[in-house]
Amino acid sequence: MLFREIIGQEEIKNQLRQAARDGRIAHAQLLTGELGVGKLPLALAYAQYLNCPHRTEEDACGQCPTCLQYQKLQHPDLHFAFPIVKSDQGDVCNDYLDSFRTLVINQPYFDLEDWYQQLGIETKQASIYEKESAEILRKLSLKSFGEGYKVMIIWQVEKMNITCANKLLKLLEEPPHKTVFLLITEHPEQLLATILSRTQEIRVPRLSEAEIAQALIENQPEINEQTAKDLAHIANGSYVAAMKIANESESNKKYFEDFMALMRNAWLVGQKKDYNALVELKKWSQNMADAKEGRERQKAFLQYAQKQIRENYIYNFHCPEMNYQTEEERQFSSKFAPFIHEGNVEKMMDELSKAEMQIGQNGNAKIIFFDLCLQMIVMVKR
Repeated sequence: MLFREIIGQEEIKNQLRQAARDGRIAHAQLLTGELGVGKLPLALAYAQYLNCPHRTEEDACGQCPTCLQYQKLQHPDLHFAFPIVKSDQGDVCNDYLDSFRTLVINQPYFDLEDWYQQLGIETKQASIYEKESAEILRKLSLKSFGEGYKVMIIWQVEKMNITCANKLLKLLEEPPHKTVFLLITEHPEQLLATILSRTQEIRVPRLSEAEIAQALIENQPEINEQTAKDLAHIANGSYVAAMKIANESESNKKYFEDFMALMRNAWLVGQKKDYNALVELKKWSQNMADAKEGRERQKAFLQYAQKQIRENYIYNFHCPEMNYQTEEERQFSSKFAPFIHEGNVEKMMDELSKAEMQIGQNGNAKIIFFDLCLQMIVMVKR
């Protein structure tokens, strides 16, 4: 990974480059920050920059044998640890290394859910197990391939179990000569205090909306400029979130249509006594119950509806920077938002949350959704 391939983060790039040029390289560095800001790409670019024999002031050369090995994540002095779910495939990270390399090369901005999908498993509790500590000790005790640094990148280090973490404390404090640990986490508060005290923290900030929008336009040509700006605003500093929203656009469009149908018909019944709209709500609840995607889609819609209630309430304050909606959603809110206010917003959120919980408990979806319709009629009327 080259620094120039990373989205934004110019200040952090300069900090890492300067440390390398000055030879002030901390042996254990902790990259913290929210999801999707580029912590892993920064760690990879820094590792390559440290070891490139022909690096410039700004970047690794990208052409020497060392860089070519780093681009494939196959340099013998580059090592990884990451959360796994034990299976027949193995119980240490090396058993999953090819899959991890493939994901990082194809999609360097990703989250734990993407990693599960890469492995082809359902969401489970992943961990870096005790046995991994012995693997890390073994790898770092090997003689260096060249004159550069041995680099151990631990992604999602907060997933390391306590036994594994404790066994690495001595190594973190006194690693072998020219060895660098790059630890990556979104949740530093979950780390042992003894880990935190042995590392130098590098706080990676959120990306700007302009940086995310530009990256979306460059990497996904089908996204136009306005859509990219909307997605960047909704993503709130995370390129991973922006990509996921873009990829889920069709699903979100359907959720938006369902949300409009629910709220419009509830308003017509509550405000206009339009009982044809009540018939439509009954049909709506039946359609929601019969959704082909099943309960996961039903729960996803209810989560989306809660978000839109929040956005419609915030819309009333006339602070566009606080709203995270697409253009279509904003147009709907311009007319609907006045009906979401202090008197009903909390109750609406409670009802949607309760419906989501009941769906998750395998309740009767038709009854749950029709009861939700009746509750919305009462609340929109307030």
